[in-house]
Amino acid sequence: MDDSMNEFNDAPDEDVDAGLGVGASTGTDRLDLDLVMDVPVTMHVVLGSTTMTVADILNLGRGTIVKLNTKVGDPVDVIVNDRVVARGEIVVLDNEDQRFGVTLTEVAKPGERLQSKNQRAA
Repeated sequence: MDDSMNEFNDAPDEDVDAGLGVGASTGTDRLDLDLVMDVPVTMHVVLGSTTMTVADILNLGRGTIVKLNTKVGDPVDVIVNDRVVARGEIVVLDNEDQRFGVTLTEVAKPGERLQSKNQRAA
């Protein structure tokens, strides 16, 4: 059989798609991000936490205030799919009554992981 016709040719200079998608490369070239731009992810902003007894939880009702371990001005974690990707501060949105947002103060670089603020304090 002629090697030029062999689809499993082991020639090192041949660019082989390793099942990574059209236009994908196994080298240092960047993958085409357009393939994942419409993939939904879940984002959470962790405002704080507290420890309560079961009895206290059963006594919760409308209007009850639950005191969290976070103070005003403390950083909050921005988590996407269970990974801390940024940190920020809570802000009140100007033109929307009783709505909040997050001003990002620290954003992870690609490939970098930020440590959760709760883990840093421990």
